[in-house]
Amino acid sequence: MNSIEQSTRAYSQLKPAALTILCLGVIVAQVDTSVVNLAVQPIGLDLKASVTELQWVVDAYNLVYAALLISGGLFADLYGRRLIFIIGCSVFVLASLGCAFASTIAILIAARALTGFGSALLLPASLSLIRVTYRDEKVRARALGIWAGCNGVSLAIGPSLGGFLIRDFGWRSVFFVVIPIAMIAAAAARFFVPESADRQGRSFDMQGQLLGIASLTLLTLTAIESSHLPPLWTALLAIAGALLLLLFIIVEKRLEQTALVPIPMFSGRQFRGAMSGTAAMTFGMYGTLFLFPLASLGLRRLASVEVGLSLLPMALSFIAISSFSGSISEQLGKKRTISAGLALMGWGNLLLGSSFLANWFIAEEIGLLLTGVGMGIATGPLTAVAVSTVTADRAGTASALINVARMVGATIGVALLGAVFAFLGEAETAFIVAMSVGGSAQMLGSFIAWRLL
Repeated sequence: MNSIEQSTRAYSQLKPAALTILCLGVIVAQVDTSVVNLAVQPIGLDLKASVTELQWVVDAYNLVYAALLISGGLFADLYGRRLIFIIGCSVFVLASLGCAFASTIAILIAARALTGFGSALLLPASLSLIRVTYRDEKVRARALGIWAGCNGVSLAIGPSLGGFLIRDFGWRSVFFVVIPIAMIAAAAARFFVPESADRQGRSFDMQGQLLGIASLTLLTLTAIESSHLPPLWTALLAIAGALLLLLFIIVEKRLEQTALVPIPMFSGRQFRGAMSGTAAMTFGMYGTLFLFPLASLGLRRLASVEVGLSLLPMALSFIAISSFSGSISEQLGKKRTISAGLALMGWGNLLLGSSFLANWFIAEEIGLLLTGVGMGIATGPLTAVAVSTVTADRAGTASALINVARMVGATIGVALLGAVFAFLGEAETAFIVAMSVGGSAQMLGSFIAWRLL
């Protein structure tokens, strides 16, 4: 077989039509997430929203996505992976229309929550479809690599695209742009993506799901609203959230194998280290992605296009370094690689904050670059540790839980760092303090990873 025939065979094995459709689902969700951060300041001006309300615009999505991510994967297994993917894309279209036409901040927040529900359906479904569509291990690895690469590409495209859209067409355009892509993915999946399901021995943990949503909602509410609530109310909300979280753990322990979150998996210190490191990583990163555009635009330091372009070093360095993280991990070991990556992110946040007051643009870009490099170094090994420390039949669950940790860290990061920014008056010093908190959390994550991994 000559090289041309081999290339043609390899291309056909990838089933390009199906893979393109599944990758479109990833692009829709990730581009939407990244462009919204750039739109929060103009949204606030147009809809007369406070920083607290703008936090809910971002965190309504993050919270629903984090809370329903595991159940979304279960629904795909139970009721059909292609069906759930199509439903997820359809929900995303309807929710994006709701965002684009929102006349009040309350409607926008509700529509963003619905968008998170759509993502919680389509993203796990697209990943599980790749796992069952490509039976050959090598072909599946290539397909997963392309699918994962779309995350990085979307992270790079989103802010730049959002900057131009906001400048030329206004903030509502960032929600319109993903609608045709999601519609194409939903329509084409019916013809090019095979259906599959795995219903045997599976059941939905309603108790765990409701308790998980309630505890995460109360903890997020505590963090976001703490800047203007009386201390007593803040304390009561925090206690209620903690008690619900404790009840969630008790219920999940009793359910054992049928639990939404198998608690025994957390008995391994390496798994706990991977989960803690992932949450610390996204705590600072998503807080930065929310506050940097908000502060830069609000203080009239940069225009929307300039903010989008200034975020490129972080996105491009993440894409460039991610492909080498496996090799770096082999040379240094996962423990050193993860700790170093999280520490770099922490230093990046601290540098970004300290240079913001003096308006040192180059130093800010170096800080964002360090954040991207650190994220690229740590992300792959964190997932690898989580999956490798559990039995083979729990590998999928471990992968899902790492994504939950990622989104929980993002949700609490936007909530807490945004609350710090709002409490201190939304000025340069407020941004510096918020970035210091985010950077310190990542440094703490680096220390925990070093101790547990």
